[in-house]
Amino acid sequence: MRYGISLDMGTSGTRAHSVDLSDGKILSTSVTDCHPLPGANIMDHLTFCINVGTELAHKIVMDTVNKVIRTLDVDLKKVEKVSICGNPIQLSLFQGLPVDDLAFAGENAHKARGIKVLERNAGVFSAVDVGMDVPDGCELYVPPSIRHEIGADALAMMYKSGFLEQKENCLVTDYGTNAEMALKVGDDIFTGSAAAGPAMEGQSIKHGMLAGPGAISDLEYDFQWRCMVLDENIMPQPGDKVDFNLNMITDEGPMHGKAKGITGTGVIAAVAAALAGNLWKRGKLTNSDERMVFQDRIYIDSHDISEACKAIGAMRAGHFTLVEKAGIKFDDLRIMYMAGASGTYVDAVKAREVGLLPPSCDKIYQYGNTSLAMATDILRNPELLDELQSIANGIRANHVMFASDPTFEQIYIQELAYWDEGMSMDMYNTYNEMFDIQPLPKVQGIPEVFRMVARDIPVLGAGGLRIIHDIGTELKGYMEGCTGCKKCEKECPEKALVVTKDKQIVIKTKNCLGTACYRCQFSCPDKVFKYDTLKLDA
Repeated sequence: MRYGISLDMGTSGTRAHSVDLSDGKILSTSVTDCHPLPGANIMDHLTFCINVGTELAHKIVMDTVNKVIRTLDVDLKKVEKVSICGNPIQLSLFQGLPVDDLAFAGENAHKARGIKVLERNAGVFSAVDVGMDVPDGCELYVPPSIRHEIGADALAMMYKSGFLEQKENCLVTDYGTNAEMALKVGDDIFTGSAAAGPAMEGQSIKHGMLAGPGAISDLEYDFQWRCMVLDENIMPQPGDKVDFNLNMITDEGPMHGKAKGITGTGVIAAVAAALAGNLWKRGKLTNSDERMVFQDRIYIDSHDISEACKAIGAMRAGHFTLVEKAGIKFDDLRIMYMAGASGTYVDAVKAREVGLLPPSCDKIYQYGNTSLAMATDILRNPELLDELQSIANGIRANHVMFASDPTFEQIYIQELAYWDEGMSMDMYNTYNEMFDIQPLPKVQGIPEVFRMVARDIPVLGAGGLRIIHDIGTELKGYMEGCTGCKKCEKECPEKALVVTKDKQIVIKTKNCLGTACYRCQFSCPDKVFKYDTLKLDA
């Protein structure tokens, strides 16, 4: 038998299919529960790569890729083709390419630093040369970026959802850690990427997890809230009914005892439930212990809700910015496409109520993991690469750098005030008027929702799904002048760091928050801790 492997390199983890090349059937699926590099978002991964070097970051990523493909339960000696999709940073890490041109935006920044902008076009490469444990001669198919800021994953969500063929104004968003979004107005496409943070993927949440068996993925209201828990086939099934005011189970469901955590969509549903029950005031849950208790001892607290609200705020600020750049009103935008795991499992009506979708959208299409789907399409038909390159060349894209955009900055500040400080929506819109930004309309009516797939990875294959937890590696090193006080170990919020008896620093990369934290380095009383001097464990 001849095999192929398709890969989605995401900010929150890696997903893979094994495929029978004779008929194109998916045989098995494997996913990781997080990313192997330190950090919780794309900027953390980028900064880590810049600080420690491309070679080290590439080795850590490839170690995980090879662990994933070994679990696909196919003979790797018979793998002939590999295809991959992801954002430009993740694909560069996978291929071992420099990321300087992605880290420093703008022609002036590139000239000042002598940075060469890489062409990230479609291409066929050697899978062995990038470090995959597959036979010599195995071809690696890489789809194009639209521009160096707009990656193949953004192209995938446009291509697979039907967004590009839509004649009316429409918006598409991949609801993940690095939320890619695109607004189509006539022949013009406005794109952006909001660092929404890991809460959308169920990460940085106390009992958070990616979408997988045992994840609470939604809440359904029937006088009280019913937990919906993903079963072994990643399909939502009824769990327990709960009273969040009293934090007690009122009725046990078929999935009682089977919940292991809560995914990002479940957290969004909890935000909607908290708003509906008036449980969220000025950045805190107002019930007795500041928790919303679900089933099987799974709960979220005020910090978790706040993390989700930051993600919602970043999404809404991004949507606001694109609409303003395009020169249209929200009322001119009626069609929404949702991609990614969160875009699949989230209740679209609740999502619109809390602000993850523009309030004007009355037709909502929910798709799954379009990045992995497009990679699999390429595996079945490698000539698709040429078509995708042609599409990428023809897209008239206007990319907006949200990090430096004044509209995004102003709206995001207001979002934080709205969620954490109790700013009213009237005051929110008053500030909009002051800064010559259109008001945010109220949510009205019930939208038409079209669930195009039952789960984010529609076909798992006869071999089923495997979730890989043993990923990442260890960074190790000795710090000259270290006294072994273990202050760094005590201060690590993720318990990713250990100081051994001989004063060696050991950090588990998958657990480390990286440059977003550096609490280990900042807490060192003798200022001898140098994170960037740590080396990959051989």
